[in-house]
Amino acid sequence: MNRYVTAAASLLVLAACRKAEPRPAAVAAAVPHDSFTVADSFKTPESVLYDSVMDVYIVSNVNGAPGVKDNNGFLSRVGTDGRVVELHWVDGGRDSVTLNAPKGMGIRGDTLFVADIDAVRMFDRTTGHPLGSQPIAGASFLNDIDVAPDGAVYVSDTGVKPDFSPAGTDAVYVRRGSPAFRALARGRALGGPNGVLADSAGVTVVTFGSGEAYHLDLQGHRTPLPKPPHGQLDGVVRMHDGSLLISSWADSSVVMMAPGSMMYAVVERNMPSPADIGWDARRHRLLIPLFTQNRIEVRPVGMGMAASAHAQ
Repeated sequence: MNRYVTAAASLLVLAACRKAEPRPAAVAAAVPHDSFTVADSFKTPESVLYDSVMDVYIVSNVNGAPGVKDNNGFLSRVGTDGRVVELHWVDGGRDSVTLNAPKGMGIRGDTLFVADIDAVRMFDRTTGHPLGSQPIAGASFLNDIDVAPDGAVYVSDTGVKPDFSPAGTDAVYVRRGSPAFRALARGRALGGPNGVLADSAGVTVVTFGSGEAYHLDLQGHRTPLPKPPHGQLDGVVRMHDGSLLISSWADSSVVMMAPGSMMYAVVERNMPSPADIGWDARRHRLLIPLFTQNRIEVRPVGMGMAASAHAQ
């Protein structure tokens, strides 16, 4: 995980070992006219989440090293027109808020869940008021969160220490029917779980360490998915047609796999440090936080692109 770790810890030069695999063809489609960049004082933005009720984008800002408990992380709200509504909407160290290094987020009802090193923080999705925290015993680097249709909350632990050496705590946790999280699966064999995408049958996981994609069912049994062409995987979302979009730090890209396909196609290139991507289902937009660049890229992904990916 050296590339993510080095960039996250000190924003030094990124370095990664890439496998000598054929590079997939880019999806042949023009960039839609409403693509845009948002760069307004973000501090190491790690995740972008679309809140469909408030119709805004929520951005988690680590603001420093992602494994350090410095209580200076913050959440921003951005309008769908690219205007920053409130840069410090939720601010660690202010108004009784604890927020060290916020990463992945998910929403259930009126509650916003945020992964924060070894605890899940909860906030009111409307006001940002803190609603409490749920520590996860044994966790070292909670990374992404997603909420299933049945309300179950899944969170990944990438399994590194604050100095980014392996902690062996690799895990995927779930909260279902009680306020406590339990391990759905754990162990180094999980490959450094990063992005999670919940569904009614369990959760899809992409890994930063091993560069794998797989599905865990409700009992934690693992089914491998086609391995993306490049590793250091971070975010995963599902499009309107069921296609998966996955971000890769190793290739500075976002790739797509259409339903029923075994192949990936590139939909976005030249995206350095693409972290926990989001999906605006109302406008069919891909939301890409560039961790080391302190900006957000918004790219519509329409049916033309999806059709091109099907044809790969």
